[in-house]
Amino acid sequence: MPKRGQFKKGATKDSIRQRKFNSRPAQKKRRAARNKDRRKATRSGRVHKGDGKDIDHKDFNPKNHSDKNKRVVSRSKNRARNQHAKRKR
Repeated sequence: MPKRGQFKKGATKDSIRQRKFNSRPAQKKRRAARNKDRRKATRSGRVHKGDGKDIDHKDFNPKNHSDKNKRVVSRSKNRARNQHAKRKR
């Protein structure tokens, strides 16, 4: 097993880049906030493990964690909507 900060022998450049990005402190905080929103929705019974749903931010601002800004949508619908918003900008 590779030591901390090292990568597997056959790791691709893309996987190394993604590993570095995911380990940044800012990215860890964003991921923790997404997980927190998901756990909150699970406790309230809005989503279940393995249901194929995402927590969607209506205003496209991932830092806006108000309940009025979040809704449960299918994974494909949410990710298509987010891609469309990126192209529009």
